[in-house]
Formats: sequence, structure tokens, C-alpha cells
Amino acid sequence: MMPSPDVDAHALRVVRAVHESGSITAAAASLGYSQPAVSQQLKRLEQRLGLAVIERVGRGVRLTEAGLVLARHAVTVGTALDAAAGEIAELQGLRAGLVRLVAFPSASATLVPSLLARMKEQHGQINITYLEAEPPEAVTAVRENRADLAITFSYPGDRVDPHRASAQGLRVATLRRDEMMLVLPVGHPLAGAAKPIDLGDLADENWVAGCPRCRGHLLDLCDRRGFAPRISYETDNVAAVFGLVEAGIGVALLPALAIESVGARPGVSIRATTGRDHRTLHAVTAAGAERVPALAATLRALMALFASKSTL
Repeated sequence: MMPSPDVDAHALRVVRAVHESGSITAAAASLGYSQPAVSQQLKRLEQRLGLAVIERVGRGVRLTEAGLVLARHAVTVGTALDAAAGEIAELQGLRAGLVRLVAFPSASATLVPSLLARMKEQHGQINITYLEAEPPEAVTAVRENRADLAITFSYPGDRVDPHRASAQGLRVATLRRDEMMLVLPVGHPLAGAAKPIDLGDLADENWVAGCPRCRGHLLDLCDRRGFAPRISYETDNVAAVFGLVEAGIGVALLPALAIESVGARPGVSIRATTGRDHRTLHAVTAAGAERVPALAATLRALMALFASKSTL
């Protein structure tokens, strides 16, 4: 029988560092080692495997096919080791930790501040860093171990939903529905409608569209109603969308969380749709990451926010 490849956790960390940095020198700096030490570690690993792990490309290096296999598994192994260390820390009574959080823009002004405030009150010794990114980039950050927890969203029927193929092997938990709401000028004939509005009744309007994925969702919904929306204005800035609508320039369809990030505006009317259109909010982590105490505490706080009756 062929002997099992001799791969240890330290070697996986080195390979992952080389993959992420693109050079042995940068990998050594990120790990706190000397450049010769990293080179020797890689050489010993290649001798044990009988396969090349890196190859020279110009002034840098890149991983071979064998190296890419090791780098892919390094994230899972690293998470498992963090979980083990976290559980030991729990037994020792240590509660400190670091959680790297990433979330989409409209969550930055609503969900994230509430979560950070709750964590500061309940687990002030846990350090949380935050980076803003759209769902595809956020899921990638978790997969590449650049983030521990991603708050993301998906639309029904999204052909490029980042929670499908790109999230394989990760843990994706559903948080809640986020209703899609129509944003109309107060002077619009349907602004005072008591019942939900059918998108087809707005087929002749100028539309203000948001991010590319939000725009795609709008196109899909309107297509189902039998018309193509006349998108005259596009902006990722929710406040700008409100300004355009308030000025009577057009109408828009926005998630409730995005509307909450701006707050009430006197010249704007918010109305529900007949189709109860929505998106879904998710929490994405590495598989088994909930066993890391600091991350588990953050996940519990996040779930508690949605269970609370108070406004986020």
C-alpha cells in the first residue's frame, strides 16, 4: 500500500501564506519567520510528498496543483485548530478572542452597529473588526480565511447567487426575510394606496436602480409582470435614491433594511408590493466555526437581534 502523505498543520499554514501573499518573503513576514526558514519548510514538505508545491513565476512564486490542494484544505484545518484552541480556552476560563466581520453596505448603518453594541455590552473582551463588502466578495473572504463571519443576502432565483457553488463547504444560516418595498414620491397617484401595489402598475415610470444584483432582481421581477423597466438612473447610494425619488425623478424598489438605513423622508412614500417580493439575509461561516467561542458568542448575539422585537 502507498504510504499516506506526511502533511502537518504547520506546513499547511506556510502553504496558505504563500498562496495568499504570492511570495516566500511576504509569507515569511506574515508568519513572523525568516525567509530561509519558510523556504526550508517548503523544501522539506516537497521531499515528504515527492511533489513540487511551488513554482517560480518571474520574481514571485505560485502554487502547483499539489500546492493548491493543500491551500484549499488549509482553511478547514485552520478553523478546526482555532475551534480546538477556543474550547480549551473556555475550559481555562479565557473569554477573549477576535472575530473578523464582513457585511453588505446597508447593514453597515443598521445591523452592524446594533451587533457591535450588543457584543460590547455582553462580551467586551472580544475584539471585532469590520469590513464592508457585497455578498460575493464577503463569501470569498470567509472561504479564503480573511473573515470569520459574513452577513450576506440573496434574491430568489438569482442566477449568480454566491451562496450556491462558491459557498460549498461553508455554513450558511438563514437569518430572516428582508421585504422589498416600493419607494414613491408623495405626489405619485399610488403613494396613498391602502393596499399593496402591483409592479405592473408602474410599467410606464422611470426607475432608479441600485447595485448590479439589485438591478438584476428588479429586471427579473418586472419581466414576470410582463414589462421591462425603464431604468434611467443607477446608484449604489441609498440616500441618493431617496433624493431622486423625492424630487420626482423616478420610482425605486429597495429592501426594508436599506430603507431603514436612510430613515424617514417627508417627500417619500413607502409601499409594499402585491408579490411580497423579498430577499433573504444569511450568516456565512466556515464549517465548524461555531465551535470557536468568540465566534459562537457573536452568532448568538446576531440571532438575538433578529429575535428581538426592537428595531435593529
